[in-house]
Order: sequence, then C-alpha cells, then structure tokens
Amino acid sequence: MSSLDQYEAMIRLSAFAGIFLIMAILEIAIPRRKRVLAKGIRWFTNISLVIVDTLALRLIMPILAVGMADYAAGRGWGMLALVDLPLWIEIIIAFLLLDMLIYAQHIAFHKIPFLWRFHKVHHADRDLDVTSGARFHPVEAVISMAYKLLCITLIGPAAFAVFLFEVVLNAASMFNHANVRLPLGLDRAVRLFIVTPDMHRVHHSVIERETNSNYSFFLTLWDRMFGTYIAQPEKGHDDMIIGLSEYQDDKPANLIWSLIIPFVRNRHAQIKTGGHSEEERRPVFKSD
Repeated sequence: MSSLDQYEAMIRLSAFAGIFLIMAILEIAIPRRKRVLAKGIRWFTNISLVIVDTLALRLIMPILAVGMADYAAGRGWGMLALVDLPLWIEIIIAFLLLDMLIYAQHIAFHKIPFLWRFHKVHHADRDLDVTSGARFHPVEAVISMAYKLLCITLIGPAAFAVFLFEVVLNAASMFNHANVRLPLGLDRAVRLFIVTPDMHRVHHSVIERETNSNYSFFLTLWDRMFGTYIAQPEKGHDDMIIGLSEYQDDKPANLIWSLIIPFVRNRHAQIKTGGHSEEERRPVFKSD
C-alpha cells in the first residue's frame, strides 16, 4: 500500500478537479434552474469553506480515513479482519457498509439539534451547484471524519476500499449537487442505483417533508429501503424554493456568516421546546 500512500493526495485532487471541471461545464451547457444569487460570491464562500475544512482536518485530526484503514489492518481491528475474504468481495462489503453508515450520519445531522446547527450551513445555500457539494462547516467536517474513523475501525476494510469510497463519495457529492438538467429517461434509469441531481435537489427544499428525505449520497438503495425516498418536489424543480425558510436572503453567500451562524442564537425564534429554540429544531419539528 506504500504506492497508494504516496499518490493518494495527488489522485484524489486530480479526481476532484476533473469532476469539478466537468460538472461546471455541464452547468453552463445544460443548467436545470436559474440562479437566485450571483455566482461569484457564492463560489468564493463555498470554495473558501473547502479550504478551511481541509486545514481544520489537517490540524485537528492526527490521522485520516485511508491512514486509519492501514492502521487498523496492521492491528487486526474490525469485523472484516475476522474473516478471510477475496479482496474484491471485501471491497464491495466495505463500500456498502460505509455508504449506509454515511446515510445514517446524514440523518443524525438532521435529527440531533446540536449537529443541525452545523449542517444547516450546507442547507442554507439558496442555489445548488457543483460547489454546494463541498459546502460544509469545518466543525461538521471534523465530526464527520471522527465518525468515519470510528466506522473504519469497526469494519476493518482494506485501505484501497476506503480510498475508493472517498474518491467516489466526493465525486458523487459534486455530481448530485450540480445544477445540471439530465434527460428524464436517463435520470429515471440512473436513480435506480445512484443519486441524481434531481433526486438530491428535493432534499434541499424548504418544505420540511422534503428536507427530511433523500438522505443518500451515492447509492439510492438506503432511501428506498428505509422509506425516506421522495421522487419529485411538490412544487416542481423550477418553482421549488431551495435553502432554509429563515435565511431567504443574501447572508448564506457570505463566508463569515457561514462560519459563525452555528454559534448565533436566532433571536427571532422565542418559542422553545425541550431546551431547543424553534430555529434549532427546524428540520425535525417546525412546519413550513
């Protein structure tokens, strides 16, 4: 695995840049929706968050996903270390388990008020495009990585399986957030297995029932299996409102706002239940 360790960062960066460029070009050629906010300021904020997230992970986390897989394998940790399987079967099992666990994590970031404080930075984006797929608060990025490291320790996957999953997950996030119009027939065929932009866009609706649906990042299997799948938005893709109902202004496009909003109590939300303000509880309890 030394060659993987040596070239991991370069391969991941190349894959990220390649998918980003392809989706950005397609957004110009075949856009799905008209933009609500100016592209320049949004892109500056979203890309800046990627940089901040990367620095936070490098500074705070002593080890990242592929490194943890190597570390766990060297000590015989994890479920897959208990059985002797061909590498290709181990990769499939690890990939499915990791994808399902990321689906579960996504639900937790919606259901648990403390986690929602940080995840709402992602949902506050009033337009969806290729940059939205990497728009996450740095605290969420660190929590997500810690959770992923725990999952890797329990599963015990091969380092290559984790590397493959990381590359696919990043590519899928850019793809399914992209403002791209797929032919309806192609969309129906692809979403039988993989999350499409139209499918994931439903998840970014201001309507509560739609926000709490379509949690999958890559495989659509989990939404279908656990009953969280919604095929189309109630108001259609052209008329649906994206973002959060309480932040339908220019603030989410501001970098400083995006960094500090999890720590700012919404002073307009005075009603409290169970120790959490209405604003904090929005994705689970508040009606739109």
